[in-house]
Amino acid sequence: MKLDFHLKCLLLGLLLSPNFMISQIDLEYQLPPQEILELADAKLPPVSMWNDEGDIFIMADRSQFKSIDELSQKEMRLGGLRINPVTNTGSRTRHYTNLEILRLGEGSTGVKGLPNKPKLSNFAWSPDETKMAFLHTTAKGAELWMLDIESGNAKKLSEANVHANMGGVMVWTRDSKSILIRMLPANRPDIIERSAVVPTGPKISVNDGQKAQNRTYQDLLKDKIDEQNFETLAKSEIFKVDMDGNAKKWLSEDMYGSMSLSPDGQYVLLNKISTPFSYLVPYYRFPTVFQVYDLNGKLVKTVEEVPLMEELPKGFNAVRTGKRSFRWRADKPSTLVWVEALDGGDPAKEVEFREEVFEQPAPFQGEAKSLIKLKNRFAGLTWGDDEHAVAYDRWFLNRNSKTYLFNPSNSDQEAQVLYDRNYQDRYSSPGSFVTKKNEMGRSVLDIQKGKLTLIGAGYSPEGIFPFVDQRDIETGEVKRLWRAEDNGTLERVYDAIDLKKGKFLVRVESPNQFPNYYIRDIKAKKQPLTPVTSFKNPFAKLGDAHKEVIKYKREDGLELSGVLYLPPGYDKEKKEKLPMIMWAYPVEYKDKSSGGQVTSSPYEFTYVYYGSPVFWLARGYAVLDDAAFPIIGEGDEEPNDSFRKQLVGNAKAAIDAVDELGYIDRNRVAVGGHSYGAFMTANLLSHSNLFAAGIARSGAYNRTLTPFGFQREERNYWEAPNVYYTMSPFMHAEKMKTPLLLIHGMEDNNSGTYPMQSERYFNALKGLGATVRLVMLPKESHGYSARESVLHVLWEQDQWLEKYVKNRNMESRGKKK
Repeated sequence: MKLDFHLKCLLLGLLLSPNFMISQIDLEYQLPPQEILELADAKLPPVSMWNDEGDIFIMADRSQFKSIDELSQKEMRLGGLRINPVTNTGSRTRHYTNLEILRLGEGSTGVKGLPNKPKLSNFAWSPDETKMAFLHTTAKGAELWMLDIESGNAKKLSEANVHANMGGVMVWTRDSKSILIRMLPANRPDIIERSAVVPTGPKISVNDGQKAQNRTYQDLLKDKIDEQNFETLAKSEIFKVDMDGNAKKWLSEDMYGSMSLSPDGQYVLLNKISTPFSYLVPYYRFPTVFQVYDLNGKLVKTVEEVPLMEELPKGFNAVRTGKRSFRWRADKPSTLVWVEALDGGDPAKEVEFREEVFEQPAPFQGEAKSLIKLKNRFAGLTWGDDEHAVAYDRWFLNRNSKTYLFNPSNSDQEAQVLYDRNYQDRYSSPGSFVTKKNEMGRSVLDIQKGKLTLIGAGYSPEGIFPFVDQRDIETGEVKRLWRAEDNGTLERVYDAIDLKKGKFLVRVESPNQFPNYYIRDIKAKKQPLTPVTSFKNPFAKLGDAHKEVIKYKREDGLELSGVLYLPPGYDKEKKEKLPMIMWAYPVEYKDKSSGGQVTSSPYEFTYVYYGSPVFWLARGYAVLDDAAFPIIGEGDEEPNDSFRKQLVGNAKAAIDAVDELGYIDRNRVAVGGHSYGAFMTANLLSHSNLFAAGIARSGAYNRTLTPFGFQREERNYWEAPNVYYTMSPFMHAEKMKTPLLLIHGMEDNNSGTYPMQSERYFNALKGLGATVRLVMLPKESHGYSARESVLHVLWEQDQWLEKYVKNRNMESRGKKK
């Protein structure tokens, strides 16, 4: 058959076109090289859950990955939720596969009576800590189970009819003899299958002049079918289940959210979702009713009816009006506490106080009592006793936080500001107050002879050295009781087991020593630690890989740092020039002093997880991980006003620093990042020639698609169009001259990082002739969880690095020879 001349020309043009030559590739899941595969498949030690005495630990085995089969099960995405409608659980829930009980000084024993192939989640200690409740998910649904700590026996308490779609699925009663839990309604309607519905008209959205500047939420409701399915899946009944599995209906069918029992166990605070639903915001901004019930399921009081929240004032510190942040006062039997905004919820309004905290004891009648007014937005409470409580607030614009000590019995007594600081300044962090369980089983300030105790993370210019401080309530004098030593390990304080005796639960680690728990007596400093766990290093194959925190300066004098790794067996004297991978994530600051702080320790365990660049130590690369990428805007200047310049400055300073040490070939350096780190990577490749290649995972590249703010940017597109344009790699795709690997989960539900971001960016780069590869991972979200996906990502990254970084220009070098 003869072809028309014009058709021949068209076919020839298509064959020669880069768009045609870079075509779709069908590829099955691949495995990375053996040295990477062994690290990825390493069995992780169990997760630990301990009681208040610190003498009993529940050890829960876990798998690093799901399977692609699991991710391919039916999933409904409604109102910001992802639900498996068959099991009625969160479709992305991570499960644990076995339980053991470890008793201090006695070793561990297996739990008897667990189901075959356990898929465990939602663990909850009973108030008296003699039992632990948890869920087991079967192919048909989730069952309620109970572990008796003394006997070590597990027991099933319900059939597979637990409703775990909404979080906060259960709560123990005060006597530890029963559990209030959400169950599926008896006559729940079937899910409406969209393919079976014939449209009867168009979808129409209307606005009557209100401003609704919302983030780019995903998995939102789209139409009436979604509304009906959401209501079907959100509805539950609440049952009271005893330890013999006897279940009694406690509340009839409704769209219940979280439940919270009063300290004395006499009342339950719960919230119920109501209509109208929204197509603009997730379910937690749907109309909600907050109510208090007694233990018999009788309504005591409706404390607040919150309308649909589609419109809020602009800004990260914007909140709704009315009562919010409901909670029980921990040191009183049944006193309800809440917060109300004094500025209408609008950060733009100038007022002396922005928040007021109120309380109302049972039976919740009469006028509520004011407890304290706050300068910034409410950020939490720690209760103590009748005369002592601590309140916290925060303000985003200046990164300010305040900690107040106040007298809850006398609101006329002026609150004492204990700390007034920049919350991004880790060096100045005083730590967190030590609490203890009171007679009602609630955490309250552990006040010892008029003194408060704090556990601090211990960030400092010299490194990370956690500490325990004591603060005199009356004088404000602070005394250091203990500080970790610089002895080649990192010792973090996790819990105060017995403050009077100086007993603390600590975790000790080093680069090659997996973190293990110990009991430390800070009053007997020379006494050795009492070991609790003895986990082995699952990544021992990394051997003697060198690790250090390097410090260096940006061109403008800003102090920076990063964690440098060199491969096992590397000779630091001969200094072979290695290829290097740099991995980072930009963070915005309002002051240089906070942005230049060291937040890594050379003594931290070298943990290998799916997204880590540390895998490539096994392939002969140097790795600069957690490289500092501060973006700073002081005074009236916002950080993003000079985003690109600072980004390139950070990268150049990092490469210069490692190059000066003599370890790397600076012409063979790759940069990579995930999410906002991917956005960073694309910008660096577009606006510098510092790198041989880049890896960008699950990023956003066109900021006009997130027009009402992103990351820590409060301004909308129309207020700062040049910032949005300048920061968007998509707008500068013609400048991309460096090979870029794009990877994205096809079901990414993170705000702003739609899969379309990578697809459109790839198309732009492809159309302009860039060297680029796009890998879209089926069924994966913002982070990747299926073993098949993770191993394939590692393969893709390894192929890219080997071709464009380690062996860069090898062909041309051979020709020159």
